[in-house]
Amino acid sequence: MSFTQKLDGIVAKFHELEKKLLDPSALGQNFAKVSKEHSDMAPIVELTGQYRKLQKEISDIDEMLPITEDKDMRDMMEAERFDLSKKIPEIEQQIKLSLLPRDAADEKNAILEVRAGTGGEEAALFAYKLFAMYQKYAERRKWKFEILSISDTGLGGYKDASASISGRGVFARLKFESGVHRVQRVPETENQGRVHTSAATVAVLPEAEEVDIKIEEKDLRIDVFRSSGPGGQSVNTTDSAVRITHVPTGTVVSMQDEKSQIKNREKAMKILRSRIYDTERARIDKERAADRKEQVGSGDRSERIRTYNFPQSRVTDHRINFTSYRIDGVMLGELDEFIDALIAEDQAKKLSGEE
Repeated sequence: MSFTQKLDGIVAKFHELEKKLLDPSALGQNFAKVSKEHSDMAPIVELTGQYRKLQKEISDIDEMLPITEDKDMRDMMEAERFDLSKKIPEIEQQIKLSLLPRDAADEKNAILEVRAGTGGEEAALFAYKLFAMYQKYAERRKWKFEILSISDTGLGGYKDASASISGRGVFARLKFESGVHRVQRVPETENQGRVHTSAATVAVLPEAEEVDIKIEEKDLRIDVFRSSGPGGQSVNTTDSAVRITHVPTGTVVSMQDEKSQIKNREKAMKILRSRIYDTERARIDKERAADRKEQVGSGDRSERIRTYNFPQSRVTDHRINFTSYRIDGVMLGELDEFIDALIAEDQAKKLSGEE
């Protein structure tokens, strides 16, 4: 099927859906589904209209040029044709990007999990910095950032921390952040001024709703226990902490931040559901593209993806070989230059694969 034929098919389908939406009662329960499909197609149809208008204007000029005797008029028409022709590849690219298969999870909210890796207390301090960086980024995007759990070291660092981030297109922009983040800096406790290297891991999971993944009550083992603070001292005299195990997958989530057992259970279930959903997505991705080494949203976090070098004020993303010398800004949540570059690279890969 040619590019033009594909566009003809999309426009025809769009108008067909438009007619169906004129009578919502006939659609019944399918109204929401048809409405969403129609809405998703609207940008492609609009771009197609612009594309065809350009083609028509160029065609009209091509018809007029041979019969135009006035040199000045002919020069003006040729200049206009040149300008119009330059716009064609750009709009074709936009249409091709719009036609790429969408990740079903892109519009979902996300669960962010940050854990200290190798490097002891320095790694925990870096985990704290990363968690704060994403919180600031969420504020910049006007997303809601709800802390789910924090396990601190008592010395200013985080062993691990998780948050729910909600807003428009959250997972689409944050999904490339999953992986090992490495830091190179001189610790405050280092007298010799030597640069230490440590790491923290970041996991970004699409927040699953109950309709996305059904978890049977019989598959859960729920244990309750007393919360404890740094160093193991008891901070709660009731059994409010909750540990939920999903027996079929062996997935375990513990939550003790709230004084209420019910609230801890709700938070734990939110994380558990998202982890299971992410694992299932990874399995499907792997089956669909077993020969691809790099998979978007696959959950493979074994490789270092980014290095933050404080002495040189440098942040490097190793996947796209992109470096910024504005580390202070990055740590304040100025991540768009990295995320935009990662999205562009992903789109380029998909386009080349399709072609």
